[in-house]
Amino acid sequence: MPTETLEDEPVRVWMVERTYAQDEHTIVVTYATPDGERFVREHRNKRVLLDPVTAALDVAPDRLEAVEKTERRKRYADEAARMADRRDPDDEV
Repeated sequence: MPTETLEDEPVRVWMVERTYAQDEHTIVVTYATPDGERFVREHRNKRVLLDPVTAALDVAPDRLEAVEKTERRKRYADEAARMADRRDPDDEV
């Protein structure tokens, strides 16, 4: 029987940015960890938004990428903190 470790535990990330892709039919939603050091992007077709965009997601650690730029890390951390203070994780945004 496999043993789960903390590295296997889902990581809570908060929505920090929503933009349109170049095709203007896709919404790109960026979620980041509270420290702003890791992020994941979700691409959603704006015509077929079957899954709501929520304030937070729990994602597998292997889906997260490192945030390289210091100023972006700070901005993501600030936005994640603001979202966490104002919203419940399952709130649609």
